[in-house]
Amino acid sequence: MSRWQRTAYEYGIVTLGVVITALGYNWFLIPNRIAAGGVSGIGTILHYLWGFPVGFTMLALNIPLFIAVSYVLGPRFGLKSVYGAVLLGVLTDVFAAYTSPVTSDPLLAAIYGGSFVGTGIGLAMRQRGSTGGTDLAALLINHFTQMRVGQSLLMVDAGIILLAGIVFGPEQALYAFLSLYISSKAIDLVQEGTGYNKAAYIISAHPEEIANVVMTRLGRGVTALQGTGMFTGTDRQVLSVIVSRQEITIIKDMVREIDPKAFLVISDVREVLGEGFRGM
Repeated sequence: MSRWQRTAYEYGIVTLGVVITALGYNWFLIPNRIAAGGVSGIGTILHYLWGFPVGFTMLALNIPLFIAVSYVLGPRFGLKSVYGAVLLGVLTDVFAAYTSPVTSDPLLAAIYGGSFVGTGIGLAMRQRGSTGGTDLAALLINHFTQMRVGQSLLMVDAGIILLAGIVFGPEQALYAFLSLYISSKAIDLVQEGTGYNKAAYIISAHPEEIANVVMTRLGRGVTALQGTGMFTGTDRQVLSVIVSRQEITIIKDMVREIDPKAFLVISDVREVLGEGFRGM
């Protein structure tokens, strides 16, 4: 894939993510008065208070945030982020004129709205883009107060949801918190994938024999790490191998067959890139 093809592909995915996010707002969240944090939450509050278009409000808030972050911290984002933020503001208002709410049930709206928004933002972030929003405000708070970015983001979003609770009622705030939680999980799912693999760490008196069996019978690479038992002071090799979920039982049987006294640690791995697994 050439550079231009790659760029077109990345912008295409960012565009798809923005479209999904804007639909999530207009099909589910905005019509049901669910202000799940972010500039969209502020836009939803102002829309119901004074009739301001949500997309216009998002743009009006994002532009000074981008300028402020650039001035204080330097360029911390690329053109894809600016593109995503502007396009989301525009499409949110365009879709508002041509789409209708899918449901009036606030619970369904919180669940599906959070899923749509999280999926869309996750797609944009996967291509090193973003849709702007309160993460920019969190960067500024972090710079001036040394508060962690994650804590700053949580504080800003929680403040917006609490404001929505004052305007729309406490029940709507609860739906907003639920939607925010679901969207964060959807972002993680899109970013990291669903294909959980397993990492096995093996400490044995027969490391070479175990490594040979794993490499020949499973076709998986094995890495030997140098370790020292702090209680015994004995130097040992720690074998590290990444396998699929289906292969974990096989590798446990292999290790038990060679060395019943081997120490085996198995942990979840969210994403693996490389030979034998997903492409880079």
